[in-house]
Amino acid sequence: MLVFFNERLVFLSVPKTGTTAYEAALRDRADIVVSNPPELKHAPLYRYNRFFRPMFEKACNADMETMAVMREPISWLGSWYRYRRRPFMQGKPASTHGMSFDDFVKAYMKGDPPAFARVGSQAKFLEPRPNGTTVTHLFRYEDQDRIRGFLEERLGVSLELRRENVSPEMELSLSPGVEKRLRRKCAGEFALYESIG
Repeated sequence: MLVFFNERLVFLSVPKTGTTAYEAALRDRADIVVSNPPELKHAPLYRYNRFFRPMFEKACNADMETMAVMREPISWLGSWYRYRRRPFMQGKPASTHGMSFDDFVKAYMKGDPPAFARVGSQAKFLEPRPNGTTVTHLFRYEDQDRIRGFLEERLGVSLELRRENVSPEMELSLSPGVEKRLRRKCAGEFALYESIG
């Protein structure tokens, strides 16, 4: 999570959406950088609303806007699958070594997924709160030019981005049956992604 106080902007860090690269590029420009622990670095909107928003409003009398990035849901799951196949993950409960992408996604769709498929939900991360708190600016991960342009204009900076925290490269695809089940089971994820203008 990055906070730009004068610009009244909080950049929420949705996992596996390239936010580590933006953090690296903007950490010296940000007023607050929350990079650890992961529960705070990747604070979803509900955690921001409960802990961070009241701090800004009560202590600073400031209404902050939020921004976040969402990745196409199958691509997002593919990134998690690849990330958990890094060599040092082998033999660990969260490893995806020795399984297909189909098997990973099928495990993800279970009510109580095993450790390797417990990666959360982008839609849940970004879910509006009952008090009206929402993500003010939501971008598609696949539209990097738009994300970059927004940040450069809002913050008055020129961004030099390097790839950070990258998952191993590999071609992935789901079998038609598994993809159909995923689109039905996680319809909210796909609907939210498609709604981003």
